Order: sequence, then C-alpha cells, then structure tokens
Amino acid sequence: MSNARNTYMTRGTGLLIASLVLSCCSSPKPTSVPPAAPAPTLWGDMKPVVSVKELMRDMIDPLADNIFDAVKVETTRSGTVEHLPKTDADWEKIRVGAVTLAEGIYLLKVPRPFAPPGDENNSQGADASELSPAQIRAKLEADPVLWNAKIEALRNVGLEVLEIVKNRKADELWEAGDNLDQACESCHLQYWYPGDTALLQKIDRGLRELDERTRPAGRSGSRR
Repeated sequence: MSNARNTYMTRGTGLLIASLVLSCCSSPKPTSVPPAAPAPTLWGDMKPVVSVKELMRDMIDPLADNIFDAVKVETTRSGTVEHLPKTDADWEKIRVGAVTLAEGIYLLKVPRPFAPPGDENNSQGADASELSPAQIRAKLEADPVLWNAKIEALRNVGLEVLEIVKNRKADELWEAGDNLDQACESCHLQYWYPGDTALLQKIDRGLRELDERTRPAGRSGSRR
C-alpha cells in the first residue's frame, strides 16, 4: 500500500513538472488585430459632363451666393439697413447653398477639362492675366495634394454654414461669408489668376485656422 502510494505520488509529480515545462516553453499566442475597414468606394461610375470652368459658373458660384448674400448692409437715403435671415425660407435658401458647396465641391475631384474646347482663358497676349487650361493642369499634376486641400477648404466652409443654419446663429454668417471669400480667393490665386504671393499666404493662414476649428477630434489637418 505504501509502495503504491509512493508510485502514485512520483507519477503525479512528474506530470506536474512536465506540464509546467510545456507551459513555459510554449510561445504566447499573437494578439489578433482587427481587420482594417475597407476603403470607401463609389456606388457607380462618375462621368463629368462639363469643364471645371462651367461647373463653377453654372453650379457652385450661383449657389454660393446664397451664403454671400445671406447677410448684408444696404445703404439708402434713409440710412443703412442690415439684412439678416429671419424666415424659414431665408434659412432654407442658405442651407441649400451650404449643401451644394459641401457636396458639390467634391465634383472637382473628378478629372475633367478645365475649360470648354477652344477656351484658353485670358492667357494669351501682352495683357494675359490668367493661366491657360494646360498650365492649370500642369500645376495640379505637379501637386495633387494641394488641389485637394483647396477643395477641402471650401468644403469646410460649407460644413461651417450648415452648423450655423442648424443653430440659426445669424451673426456668425458674417464670418462665414468672409471665410468663403478667402477659400475662393486662395484657390483662384493658385490656379486661375496667380497674383500677390503675400496675399495668398495671408489667406491660407486664415484657412488653416478655420480648418483647426472645424476639424473633428483626432483628424489630421490638410495641407494648404
């Protein structure tokens, strides 16, 4: 009986030691990494219909006026009159402009001609003040990140105005209109009528500040 008990204890001790050795020698299982979220894709193909110049003239510019004209001061013989949105229709018009700007400006990411056939802008002759479509394309292809940053700057203003409309803060439309003007000029000075470099740098600083204010937490800023 004593020998059997000793044999049982010896076997039990051996099994325990073997289990400990195997446990120490086994490599830990690697921590599973969740799969990365798939990149967003379009639901279908996008085929441009008009040039950049026509898209801006016929869609973006007219609806941007809904924001530019939302607040203004008019001088009359009787004095100055300040115009602010007051009715639901007033705010709806501003919202349409903001949605068109925030969504429509992304159409500039779709490759398309920069001007209609035969339109070279005011790029020829001694008084040429604008870049030709070929020159604009060359600038974009040399630095596509900058092109997309200009688009994002305009989109940021659209998002800013949507938030203003949501909260109906009419006084904030003054600054939003100024931000929109700066975003437009920054793009034009870069790709349409290059001009004062110092002015462009000043405008871009203001746009970077706007980006900091409108950027969601954790999102890195875009270059301008």
